[in-house]
Amino acid sequence: MTSYSIAEYKRMIGASKPKQGSKRPKVKGEKVPNEFEAKLARELRALKIEFEQEFQFHPSRKWRADFHLVGKKILIEVEGGIWSGGRHTRGKGYIGDMEKYNSATMMGYQVIRFSTEQVKSGKAIEQIEEMVGDLG
Repeated sequence: MTSYSIAEYKRMIGASKPKQGSKRPKVKGEKVPNEFEAKLARELRALKIEFEQEFQFHPSRKWRADFHLVGKKILIEVEGGIWSGGRHTRGKGYIGDMEKYNSATMMGYQVIRFSTEQVKSGKAIEQIEEMVGDLG
């Protein structure tokens, strides 16, 4: 594993906060990436891990994964709202997620899931880097 100083790491991932009031309006049906997905995308770019965001993995369902690691058949989901009663923790949403993740697994994808806290702390990118490194 390569080591960087904090200053080098921040320069690599472009660690700057978005300007306040720079949000664009949400278009119906469009998912607006949150700050944690944006952070993870910066970190993946810094490590030169090729990825696609909002990857539609199923041929007939509209299911999308937050990230797909290109050439690795790995899907990454950033789960928000787990402490606030968000969609992923309520019955219908939880069951829907199980169906989606099980289908992805049956299609040959590995699905790894992270909380927003794990992305914020750096634990998510550490585990992704380890996993990708193990795959060679």
